[in-house]
Amino acid sequence: MPKKNNYETKLPQENALLVGVELYGAENLLALSDSLDELALLAKTAGIKVVGRSTQKLNRPNPKTFIGAGKVEEIKSLAEEHLADVVIFDDELSPRHQRELETIFGEKVKVLDRTALILDIFAQHASTHEGSLQVELAQYEYRLPRLTRAWTHLARQAGGGGRAGGSGGGGGVGVGLRGPGETQLEVDRREIRRRIDFLKKELEKVRKYREQRRIRRKRTRIPTVALVGYTNAGKSTLLNRLSNSDVYVADQLFATLDPTTRRVELPGGSMSLISDTVGFIQKLPTTLVAAFRATLEEIAEASLLLHVLDINHVNVRAQAEAVHQTLEEIKASHIPVLTVLNKIDQLPNPAAAHLALEGFPNAVAVSAITGEGITDLIATIQQQLYEQYIFLDIHLPYKEGKLISLFHDQGQIERVEHTNGGVQIAGRMPGRYAAQFAAYQLENQDPLEAGQA
Repeated sequence: MPKKNNYETKLPQENALLVGVELYGAENLLALSDSLDELALLAKTAGIKVVGRSTQKLNRPNPKTFIGAGKVEEIKSLAEEHLADVVIFDDELSPRHQRELETIFGEKVKVLDRTALILDIFAQHASTHEGSLQVELAQYEYRLPRLTRAWTHLARQAGGGGRAGGSGGGGGVGVGLRGPGETQLEVDRREIRRRIDFLKKELEKVRKYREQRRIRRKRTRIPTVALVGYTNAGKSTLLNRLSNSDVYVADQLFATLDPTTRRVELPGGSMSLISDTVGFIQKLPTTLVAAFRATLEEIAEASLLLHVLDINHVNVRAQAEAVHQTLEEIKASHIPVLTVLNKIDQLPNPAAAHLALEGFPNAVAVSAITGEGITDLIATIQQQLYEQYIFLDIHLPYKEGKLISLFHDQGQIERVEHTNGGVQIAGRMPGRYAAQFAAYQLENQDPLEAGQA
């Protein structure tokens, strides 16, 4: 995979019209206007200038063009009036929607959706081999069903650098000789499928490597803390503050894609590993979640999650819900969560920070920029990793010898009963180990609600 290039910054800035649709009866985390504001920030991050926006309320999407025929003509006129190069929809378009809209708007106007825009940003920001592999896979899987005659030789154009909805930059997959009667489009599709298979194999190697590294970390008994949160909530700044490091920070969406882990000393000399991860966002493309599986497994294997929130954001609660939904999607919702209300230095008065804490359970208010509240945060992490014990009543198969040994080594056992299939153990364990035993709880007991010492 070629290294990311930066040639896009030298191209003339594109002008975009944003299109948002509100479906009657649909449940959305953000109001339509707020969602379009977020889409505008995504466009800005991608280097696109927003010159206008249009909205429509529908009972259901138009099967042909997603929006109504009258609205299509209105947007076409607006694009001509504002000299727009791109029309960006706030929802993911089907391949048919995209084809029909491209035909109507003509060759001079590209059609993107939110997914394509996010993929473009990821392609610009991927700076490591692993990140580039993940983004390229997501791009190809998104593009394959949308491949048309206008996108011939696309197998040579995917990867970091190009607009995710149109022509791209350097990918490195050549097109082979065509067989009798075979069209260029069929060749491109076959080559893309081959590239997808190759990328999946490469990412499986990455996943196994990360798994081995996590196993080695578990042997050291040093707990891992994962920073999660909505994009641009301040996770990287917080990691820098906690670890006295210099992880890249920028005031833009998805500034950090590649996970970064730092060792942090806690009170009393105990240690933890804290990992920064890719930020979440509402309507996060499923292709990205799948492609970033190896990275997101870092979250699912953590002992504790620090959920970082920008307490000043008008949609902070909706953003928190988007993070919770993504954690459920990647099967990490069972891990203990400590909420970090960040950016309190931007609040109008100090008392507002204390009021904010009342609305979020198990939360600490901090400023990653000034350092205010960091001492309390570190003390709380220490408590939850090393001092907080959770009651567990579990049945472990004998094949899970490592978990049985772990309970004996680290837990406070109250009852042990051997059965034909395994051993039933009741007792208390440090909260950081609870996630490892979640699958073996008796009577569907939630280890995080079972009580604590």
